Amino acid sequence: MKATNFPALIQRFFTDRLCTQMEASPHTIAGYRDTFRLLIRYASSRRGKPPTKLTIEDLDADLVADFLSHVETARGNTARTRNTRLAAIRSFFRYVAMTDPTWLLHYQRILSMPSKRYVKGSVTFLDAEEIVALLAAPDRTTWVGRRDHALLLLALQTGLRASELISLRCKDVALGAGAHIRCVGKGRKERSTPLRRDTAKLIQGWIGERRDSDSPLFPSIRGERLSRDALEHLVRKHCLTASRGCPSLRSKRVTPHTLRHSTAMELLHHGVDQSVIALWLGHESVETTQIYIHADMRLKEKALSQIVRPEANPGRYRPNDELLVFLESL
Repeated sequence: MKATNFPALIQRFFTDRLCTQMEASPHTIAGYRDTFRLLIRYASSRRGKPPTKLTIEDLDADLVADFLSHVETARGNTARTRNTRLAAIRSFFRYVAMTDPTWLLHYQRILSMPSKRYVKGSVTFLDAEEIVALLAAPDRTTWVGRRDHALLLLALQTGLRASELISLRCKDVALGAGAHIRCVGKGRKERSTPLRRDTAKLIQGWIGERRDSDSPLFPSIRGERLSRDALEHLVRKHCLTASRGCPSLRSKRVTPHTLRHSTAMELLHHGVDQSVIALWLGHESVETTQIYIHADMRLKEKALSQIVRPEANPGRYRPNDELLVFLESL
């Protein structure tokens, strides 16, 4: 393989493999782009070469391992993010291995690098009091405040993902009898989510302030679609305001995905079946919904209250041998 082929391989990986062959979504392509932007900058710094002069030999298993450590230590990313970066790198080297198998041993060392295990924490969600405080935070006398209030209410009622929320357009909302909202979710699956009467009424009033049905449902002040960063900033800002009257919010890191978790927990607390929750949220499998059962302390407390306490009085162990007495005293 010629050294000058590396930049061409990167370009072909994105244009041919991701865009043409796999028809990857814009979010997938953006994630892969960010990974290789970081990796190429790191490799360029380590090898002392500009990105256009890097070769396949420069990106060996040792450099990739150091890069993954750099992602966790210097950049402060989690093990989950590290594994996501590794998955993108593996995908590239699998493609290159099919293109030129002469470097197969070189690729195999990278492809065999394991993902890192990590502790899966319990999901964070808002309780009823915190939800009320968050919805009351936006100043609804302003255009931005009305937009933020409508967005937060819709997010908490439907459980849409961040990418689904910012992609909504006015024409995706069906009002009247059987009011619902349509979106294209993860895996390019279309789904419709019903709206409560109060949510539908509020969204109807908000759409009345919009002119073009093809315009974003929740636009920026310039009329463009909100970015993911803008959505996260919006949620953090109103969460900070709500925490002044609801102190429990101060100990929680609230993100747009936290609102999605809160929707699932509300459905679970009202006795909705797991399969319906999975359908509501657009989960690939019902097993994904298990995380909410593990996080629900109410279900555990209810199960505990149904357990009958044993009447037997447990005794205390007492060793009956000198050697056991000695071991017990250690």
